Amino acid sequence: MLKDKVVLITGASSGFGEDAARLFARRGCIVVLAARRVERLERIAEDIKEEGGTAMAVRLDVVHQIQIDEMVATVLKEYGRIDILFNNAGFGRLDWLENLDPGKDIDSQIDVNLRGLIQVTRSVLPIMEKQGSGTIINMSSVAGRVAAPLYSIYSATKFGVRGFTEALRREVKPFGIQVCAIYPGGAATEFSQHSGDSKFKRNVKTPAWLRMTSPYVAKKVVGLATHPRRLLVIPWWMQPVIWLDVHFPWLVDLAISGMVRKYH
Repeated sequence: MLKDKVVLITGASSGFGEDAARLFARRGCIVVLAARRVERLERIAEDIKEEGGTAMAVRLDVVHQIQIDEMVATVLKEYGRIDILFNNAGFGRLDWLENLDPGKDIDSQIDVNLRGLIQVTRSVLPIMEKQGSGTIINMSSVAGRVAAPLYSIYSATKFGVRGFTEALRREVKPFGIQVCAIYPGGAATEFSQHSGDSKFKRNVKTPAWLRMTSPYVAKKVVGLATHPRRLLVIPWWMQPVIWLDVHFPWLVDLAISGMVRKYH
């Protein structure tokens, strides 16, 4: 079902993006890896080719529209189509709001996590509309459904991804295009290494034994591409947490408030 599909993945130099690229390639897809760290992309592409797959590395910083346009034009010239878009580029800076730098922490998260995702989608969409088919998978987060302390800007971007995904899904479904969102909880990736440091973060985090692996999340992404659905929340036990936050927010507030006061 996925064989020979052209898959474009942003944020493909590590974590979910890298692992999804490898899995898509093993399913017979043509994989386009896009990210800023082109040297890492090229190594991943070579690994895929050595395994008998097809892959191309393209430098991309999603905050620059000209790079987005050039990337899409390159893929279209090389392969003539884009069947699957996995919007994975993103990062988080987790700290008290007053400690966040206005530029590198606040504006950058909005630019990469939300604005960049929207602009990449906008550039790819006309190709899928012309094809009359396509699947768009947007990487959100459980933080896009349950807002937590220190996640103020990150959650704002992921709630934004959620709203954008839902609206776009209804907008393009009549034209044969599927739009999905995946909402993972804690996972073992580079994310935590670059998200900042605070006493709250060091003491209040998902236990290692509850964190998902990156290949597990990537497998779920490939599953969405195979059988598209509106949304997927992983792991399963995050679903009752979301239900609790929706129906009994005061209880969640009460549980969190003590930790906030302790570590601020």
